[in-house]
Amino acid sequence: MSLDNTNGKLVRMANQIATFFKSQPEDERVEGVATHINKFWEPRMRKAFFELIEQGDAGFDPIVISAAAIIKPPYSGSEGVGTGSDAAAGAPDGKGTAAGESLSEPSIPEKA
Repeated sequence: MSLDNTNGKLVRMANQIATFFKSQPEDERVEGVATHINKFWEPRMRKAFFELIEQGDAGFDPIVISAAAIIKPPYSGSEGVGTGSDAAAGAPDGKGTAAGESLSEPSIPEKA
């Protein structure tokens, strides 16, 4: 599949996130990628991401493809973990920016 420059950058960014999470325990990788994308990618980026996922072979790492199932769709009313006015209510254990969590904190899922 031929990607324009913008989509190529999006695939590269997603794969870089997956590469980072390969250094984490296997059971945290997919959730870590999804959490990072939910926190830091704006709705337009997630919209383009899902369009590429639907088109098929865009070159995403298998971890990114697995994470797509738990990445928040854009404009779904829930703009992702740690964002929006209901961040504390919608995030696990009341975490999120509304609970004082910084968006600059690591995207690694916390152990229960």
